[in-house]
Amino acid sequence: MPQTSAGFKNSITGKIFLILGISILLFWITGQLIDVYHFAFVGAVYEMLWLPMLAMLFILPALSFIFWSKDKFIIRSFFFYTLLILIATIVLMLFKK
Repeated sequence: MPQTSAGFKNSITGKIFLILGISILLFWITGQLIDVYHFAFVGAVYEMLWLPMLAMLFILPALSFIFWSKDKFIIRSFFFYTLLILIATIVLMLFKK
């Protein structure tokens, strides 16, 4: 009987981490490309969300690495792609003027 692939298994945690990583990236890109303070409501929502997003930006890579190591560093893991997305987001934050 053939074995199923270990990568991309139905891991709810992996999918949640990937969605959170993508949302953090989109939040950062939106804040850079769009004037979020043009409308008061949008600016207020942005101000309320920036601290949780910043905290997740630095906590989520550590958690992704821990879970990825539990997956035995399989490249086809959601945690690996979350880690890549978050590293790219950190690099964009540091080098974007």
